[in-house]
Amino acid sequence: MSDVRTITSEEARNSLLKCFKKQRPVFLWGPPGIGKSELVASVTDELEGLMYDLRLGQMDPTDIRGIPYYNKDQGTMDWAPPIDLPDEDTCKQYPVVVLFLDEMNSAAPAVQAAAYQLILNRRVGKYRLPENVVMVAAGNRESDKGVTYRMPTPLANRFIHQEMRVDFDSWEHWAVKNKVHKDVVGYLAGSKQDLYDFDPKGASRSFATPRSWTFVSELLEDDTTDKATLTNLIAGAIGEGLAVKFMAHRKVASDMPNPVDILEGKEKDLKVKDISAMYALVVSMCYELKERQDKETPEADFNRYVDNFFEYMMANFETEITVMGARTALTTYDLKFSPTKLKSFDKFHEKYGKYILKGSRGND
Repeated sequence: MSDVRTITSEEARNSLLKCFKKQRPVFLWGPPGIGKSELVASVTDELEGLMYDLRLGQMDPTDIRGIPYYNKDQGTMDWAPPIDLPDEDTCKQYPVVVLFLDEMNSAAPAVQAAAYQLILNRRVGKYRLPENVVMVAAGNRESDKGVTYRMPTPLANRFIHQEMRVDFDSWEHWAVKNKVHKDVVGYLAGSKQDLYDFDPKGASRSFATPRSWTFVSELLEDDTTDKATLTNLIAGAIGEGLAVKFMAHRKVASDMPNPVDILEGKEKDLKVKDISAMYALVVSMCYELKERQDKETPEADFNRYVDNFFEYMMANFETEITVMGARTALTTYDLKFSPTKLKSFDKFHEKYGKYILKGSRGND
């Protein structure tokens, strides 16, 4: 719908942090595979908390309410609290506990009704949520072709609703942090539109999402898989068309110079001028620089690698890819170096500085 505001995963992260401080329940909407549950898990880890992941679409009302039983000592009906909800003793061990109600609008109305009291009053039956528990729910939109039930208006009104969209820059930051295979990041840097191609009206069982590209990354970790098997598996993750396109990209990219040789100053020229492969080469060089930074390479050696990185880009790439490479190194990979100690920086700044500055202002 045109009146629905959408946000990136990075913006959703900021929303979660704010709502957690106010103990205000949040509902994350979005298409399948966009990374809603991964986002909640990463924010929980960032806060050094504990996450209870409840898949409401697979639960019965009694899983939330608990179940009544006869208390023979008191001669009355009593209520056994649910075992899957956070308990006081466990919650005392963490600064924050996140109760994640996933697939909420895929749950049957009776399950949603049981969750309503928990969200409204922070209690259900005799059970009360501990003070440091915060709540997040998530679900797919009705237009996403999944099994969904319309959420009752009183329940919906208890949440702050945030609808997520796919954003390459936000995904790239996550991918670098989570060590997604450099071939995947490199390919998508040059074909950003291929990060997500889900069509709810389509008949394909396999389609590209941030989640399914993670599957591809895992498949690439084993170099012993033969090409035919690898292509079959990748097609099963992201679809036939993109699998063929991605494998063709990998073949061209394999003919590119070794990024380690470039950083060492052993490679100066570039014969293959395929745009996608050049994007992939930039990402590969950034990966190598990041590894050297994490291993605390001596400053003089690290500056030499960075110098060769900038010199190679200026000598072989068009302006767009060179500027993208610099921004990627500085922002996405958070490479630390002193410009005054680089031989190449004055030349780079004179030629490309205005583009870097323009891009920074555009992101403000």
